[in-house]
Amino acid sequence: RTMSGGRGAYYKAKYGGRGRGRDRDDNSHHRQRDDRDGDRDRNRGASVGSSQELSDILRRIDGRQYPCYKDLLGAWNYDNKFTLFVDHVQGDAYASPSKFRVQVKHSVSRIPPRYFGNKTCEVATRDFFARRFAEAVSQAGGDVRQGSGGWHGAKGGDMTVDKPSQQILERSAVMLNEEYIEARFTIGLPAQGRSVMGKMAHKSLIDMLPLYVHKALVFTSIDSKALDDHVQCVEDAEYARDQLSSLGLIAFVANHSILPRSSGASDTPMRGSEAVKFMSPPSLEVQLSLPHRGTVKGMGIARGVTLITGGGFHGKSTLLNAIEHGVYNHIPGDGREMVVAVKDAVKIRAEDGRYVMGVDISPFINNLPYDKSTTEFSSRDASGSTSQAANIQEALESGSRTLILDEDTCATNFMIRDERMQLLVSNDREPIRPLISRVRSMASKGVSCILVIGGCGEFFDVADRVITMDNFLPLDVTTKAKEISAQFLTQEKQRVLEEQASWNFPDVTPRIVDSVLPRDMGKVAVRNKSLVQMGDLELDLSCVEQIADISQTRAIADALRLLQSHISKNGRTTVASLLDIYDSQISRMGLDALSPDRLVGNYALPRRYEIAAALNRLRSAMFRQ
Repeated sequence: RTMSGGRGAYYKAKYGGRGRGRDRDDNSHHRQRDDRDGDRDRNRGASVGSSQELSDILRRIDGRQYPCYKDLLGAWNYDNKFTLFVDHVQGDAYASPSKFRVQVKHSVSRIPPRYFGNKTCEVATRDFFARRFAEAVSQAGGDVRQGSGGWHGAKGGDMTVDKPSQQILERSAVMLNEEYIEARFTIGLPAQGRSVMGKMAHKSLIDMLPLYVHKALVFTSIDSKALDDHVQCVEDAEYARDQLSSLGLIAFVANHSILPRSSGASDTPMRGSEAVKFMSPPSLEVQLSLPHRGTVKGMGIARGVTLITGGGFHGKSTLLNAIEHGVYNHIPGDGREMVVAVKDAVKIRAEDGRYVMGVDISPFINNLPYDKSTTEFSSRDASGSTSQAANIQEALESGSRTLILDEDTCATNFMIRDERMQLLVSNDREPIRPLISRVRSMASKGVSCILVIGGCGEFFDVADRVITMDNFLPLDVTTKAKEISAQFLTQEKQRVLEEQASWNFPDVTPRIVDSVLPRDMGKVAVRNKSLVQMGDLELDLSCVEQIADISQTRAIADALRLLQSHISKNGRTTVASLLDIYDSQISRMGLDALSPDRLVGNYALPRRYEIAAALNRLRSAMFRQ
């Protein structure tokens, strides 16, 4: 029923104050800003209130209807110690949590300029402060969510900071520049039913937040030695990675590294006597000179074709896993701090059922039944072999020149065809040209491969070096492997090997991107590290094994929107050029480039190769040559 006085009187009676969602004094109305997109930075150019005003509002709206929380939108100065920005307030207690930022000027934070003097140092410093901020909240119980008593019970109240994992990645949780340090977080603003719990919100924003800021974002309050160790660890790893190319290496594993993890469900290092320390074979040992650690020795893996062999459960896949994640830096104490790989290393595997469009897989697969073309191969349900061929070609298209493969996750018929099978099924009846017949020609084109091979000695014929893992320790068995290979070498076999090595592996055919996202995409939700829901469409990233953090997946989801917006109207935008645009935007604007209309605090930076992997698996994406 409509009350006398119209809609304004109705909302005044329903919510209190001067209309829907408003209840503030005369000095605060100028902070209310347009909420059309529901998630915009509302504070650029807006006037700033005081923390006392914010406190008064929280007390005043206690017990009122949930939309009264909208009165918090704006910027609030806490006695010139820091400024709180309320960027977005959720519509109800069950909606996505509200978004906040705190900025602490360096006149208060006292963070020395040396910590943001270059990109490497800045990223490491931001990571360190993000960890400290998340720990401060967690130790005080600020991340505990209320949820009792059903609809009428208390709910919300939890404060969430995007806490980093074992990897040190560029993140948006903490930003740092010459003026201030900024921490971003969310709070599920507390409610009882549909009513504001102002006292609980007051505790979070007025009582506890200043303690978190002082404990975690002020230089004099943190362990400066731990910060230095954190930064120096990253600087050494980056310096080591940058030396690989000049040394002819694609990976380096330092002596005394701890490669095994505590369990299959954890990325933390194994502890105790079972944690075998890595030691390089003398023949493969190289040394690097680093700015902080000085001289570091370890195993260098040179360009070319490298096999990692050994018995089951002796550490083959453990070593490979450490190398594939060596594209990222790791925290002190992780055990893999000095395991580094070239930045373009990409893990390759078979992927039954994946979407493939317009990929030239003819270097590996040709002469399909019914004359189906493989120079522009498409499938909505690719087999193990065709998906693995596509994965290789797509990685090369994105710019990778280092491929990492584990036989456990590869298609057997894509990897090899032995002589007995060739006698039964002649080459003219077999469309697959296995990887073993192509790795030498790929190497001659500058594409290196590291392969875990435990069950097929024929790869000895094409390997530059062979490493055997014995109880998690590597042995250089290249000489012995070549001797074994020679025992089985015939004139015909020698002829075939020379023919395969001299075959000209073709350049990847560039593909043009016509579209990325569906027109009626609907809501986008990141379900976990491996799954993005886009309306009715699912993007399955479970086989993109170098995604290390769910925050990278969030960034990937929004990066796809960015790519869509940069597809040229002339219809000539290639996959490679889109990835170049992504790199350029990130270099120029940082992670905020992924969400120009809002500020996001839970991104972690994905490489262009993971962006390409997501693009290629997105079933709405359309490609042509």
